[in-house]
Amino acid sequence: MQIAGSSVLLTGASGGIGHAIARALHARGAQLTLTGRRTDVLEPLAVELQARALAADLSDRAALERLLDDVGDIDILLANAALPASGRLESFSIEEIDRALDVNLRAPIVLARMVAPGMLERRRGHLLFVSSLAGKAPSPGASIYIASKAGLRAFSSALRADLHGSGVGVSTVFPGFISDAGMFADSGAQLPRGVGTRTPEDVARAVVDAIEHDRGETDVAPLSLRVGAMFAGVAPELATRVSRRLGSEEIAREIGDGQREKR
Repeated sequence: MQIAGSSVLLTGASGGIGHAIARALHARGAQLTLTGRRTDVLEPLAVELQARALAADLSDRAALERLLDDVGDIDILLANAALPASGRLESFSIEEIDRALDVNLRAPIVLARMVAPGMLERRRGHLLFVSSLAGKAPSPGASIYIASKAGLRAFSSALRADLHGSGVGVSTVFPGFISDAGMFADSGAQLPRGVGTRTPEDVARAVVDAIEHDRGETDVAPLSLRVGAMFAGVAPELATRVSRRLGSEEIAREIGDGQREKR
C-alpha cells in the first residue's frame, strides 16, 4: 500500500504514540484526519501537519457513526485509540467495562465494517489495528484490557483471511512497554532491571512498515519480551508462573493504580 497521497483516518491521535504515528505518516505524504478526545492537544498537531482534526469519543456509539459521515472515503484506517482498563476485574464498574470494550474492541470493528466496502469496491486500502503484546501474553491485573487486545488480534487475523486477494490489507501492531508516552509511561510504573522498552517512534516505524509491506503481525518490543510472548502462546500456565516470580503482580498493581482515573 502506498501511503503517499492516501487519505488516512487515525484514531487516538491526541496521545503521544498517536503523535508519533501521525508525524511518520505525514512524512510519507499521507492526507491525515486525526481524531481524539483532547482537542487542546489534537488541534495544534493538526496545524503542524496540515491535517484535519475531528473530536470524537469512540465510546459514544452515535458519535462513532457520525465520524465516518464527516470523514468520507478513506484509503487507510489506523485504529490506535484505546483505554488503559488496567486493574483487577472486581475494581471495575459495569459502566467502565462497557466503555473499555467499546473503545478498545467495538470501535475498531465498527470502523472497519464502515470503511471496508468502499475499499473493496476500489480494490485498494489498508486496515491497521494497534493491539498490545499483552494480547499475546496474559498477565495479572489487566483482565479487561487483555481481553480487548486479544479480541482485537483475533478479529484482525480473521479479517485478514477474509480479505485475502481483495487488494485490501489488514495488519496488527503489538507494542510492548513503551517509554516516554502511552499507557505504561503515563502510569509511572517501574520495570524490573533487564526488562526493556521501545519508543513511540519505534511504534510509528512499525506501523509504516506494516502498511507499506502488508505485514500481518508486527511486535514492537525487545527480543526477550517477544520470546516471552511466544512462550506464553505455547505454555500459558507456565509462562504466568514465571512472570509472577519476576514481579508481574507488583508491576500490574502500579500500572493499575497509575491509570485508575483514565478508565
